[in-house]
Amino acid sequence: MMAENTKHVSYADAGVDTAEGARAVDAIKAAVAATNRPEVIGGLGGFGSCFSAAALKDMEEPILVSGTDGVGTKLAIAQLLDRHETVGEDLVAMCVDDIVPMGAEPLFFLDYVAIGKLRAEHVAKIVGGIAEGCRKSGCALVGGEMAEHPGVMAADDYDLAGFVVGVVDRPKLLGPELVRVGDVILGIPSSGIHSNGYSLVRKVAIEGRSVEELETPLPELGGESLADAVMRPTRIYAGQLLAALRAGAPVHAMAHITGGGITENLDRAMPEGVDALVYRGGEDGPAWDVPPVISYMVRAAGLTTEEAYRTFNMGVGMSVICAPEDVERARELLAEQGLETFVMGECVAGEAGAKGKVVYDDER
Repeated sequence: MMAENTKHVSYADAGVDTAEGARAVDAIKAAVAATNRPEVIGGLGGFGSCFSAAALKDMEEPILVSGTDGVGTKLAIAQLLDRHETVGEDLVAMCVDDIVPMGAEPLFFLDYVAIGKLRAEHVAKIVGGIAEGCRKSGCALVGGEMAEHPGVMAADDYDLAGFVVGVVDRPKLLGPELVRVGDVILGIPSSGIHSNGYSLVRKVAIEGRSVEELETPLPELGGESLADAVMRPTRIYAGQLLAALRAGAPVHAMAHITGGGITENLDRAMPEGVDALVYRGGEDGPAWDVPPVISYMVRAAGLTTEEAYRTFNMGVGMSVICAPEDVERARELLAEQGLETFVMGECVAGEAGAKGKVVYDDER
């Protein structure tokens, strides 16, 4: 039984402003609509999002490929610097670039925004970045959720998660099954740290520094500030890679260099009995350029070479594997889509019956 003289407490009194939530939805409608593909049915506002699968009937055997991820503790730096326009791109990149290695085309994306205090303009910046990421990758932002969590999160805190669904026709499916000894491993440059390793970045380079210090240009970063370097958005490869594949790029497999660095991601593209030999030795270091911000973090943390290659992407955002006779053609078609490549390694014989692993030329 309800006690007498109970004080009236509205949802707004409890910290949730449904009117502001509705205003936030209105603020993002245009950005979301700009990502629409012909398959999108309806718009925002329904309980579920509808996407036509009619085109899949033209495929021999359509396979749906899905992925989910977040942005992680990079968001803490975004909140410190009050920079929220590009973390949405990070979110999309982490998802779509996880499914493109199978040759999958991202079809649609959904996001989840959990926030302490919902402010329409703030959320519009975040979702605007998500929409931009979807536009770059060619997938539709079909819906999502904005959840206000008063009492659980501080007013300015927020977290992001996303989910993508893509499709590939089975005859065009890429993966370890196609990789052979002698194949060449091409690297595509990263834009910087991307969205992995930020717990370490915060500890060695952000904590204890004022915003003014973080925004001061540093010679060791080529005149760039730490704030700009660490907040550069994760590069989105999916749209350009798919365009190259449609043009006939002869690719066997790909590896998104994400959490765990080259060591713990390139091996995912290797079949049993085949290892990835990566060229990082020599007096001049690896066979590619490592972004200054990554070198800065490696020095600041005092990481060993092994630790660095298990923590950061070391300047490689995506790896592409192809037969040696197809290297020139693959690089040409990737270049036509604006994807610079470099030879970063080769596929060599590993232990028979054992899962392939990453080995480095300076350790052999």
